[in-house]
Amino acid sequence: MVRLGVNVDHVATVREARGITEPDPVTAALLAELGGADGITVHLREDRRHISERDVRLIKETIKTRLNLELALAPEILEFALEVKPHAVTFVPEKREELTTEGGLDVISYRKKLEPVIKKFQDSGIIVSLFIDPDLDQIETAAEIGAQYIEIHTGRYCDAKNESDINKEFSLIDQACITATNFGLRVNAGHGLNYRNVREIANLPDIEELNIGHSIIGHSIFVGIERAVREMKALLP
Repeated sequence: MVRLGVNVDHVATVREARGITEPDPVTAALLAELGGADGITVHLREDRRHISERDVRLIKETIKTRLNLELALAPEILEFALEVKPHAVTFVPEKREELTTEGGLDVISYRKKLEPVIKKFQDSGIIVSLFIDPDLDQIETAAEIGAQYIEIHTGRYCDAKNESDINKEFSLIDQACITATNFGLRVNAGHGLNYRNVREIANLPDIEELNIGHSIIGHSIFVGIERAVREMKALLP
């Protein structure tokens, strides 16, 4: 069965819009678990635009499932992550001006920086995943530097507007899954997935987990987080 990781960043986005204490992403994480989430994902960004260190600590202490911490290669974030010890970390690219993560991490360019960091986290008992585009060279490099997982960036597939482009992007993801498995990597996926497009990706045989945030949190405005998570879980094989 494909696991569902629920990203609660945008609950914190609403909180930070007013600079107050609610809504609380910690409460959202607990409600997501009640709805059937298999894990909680948060992204501690350098500019702290949504999730804070306080959120990460409390979510880690209170949830019953697994915490996946998304982070960039920023020294203070790395130090914090090693202190908190989430179940897993996912290394992502990060630019201050972007609205959300735009594209996958360039593992080839950052190979020398990533390799010792991956080992340090794994030596601390933390699973390491790399958020990358469905690019075969990037996948091969991810395997060479010791990552255990990759998370395939599904954004281009989700943004495709016509059947030809959708099929093209889907084929790239499908081939990326096969390639990753052949290199001994385990495969997650995420970014842009919603209640309309998730089934096809979830049915790829090598996908272990999908990390989904925006569509679930958006739907939860109308139906509540528990039900929004439950409805997404129902779409997964």
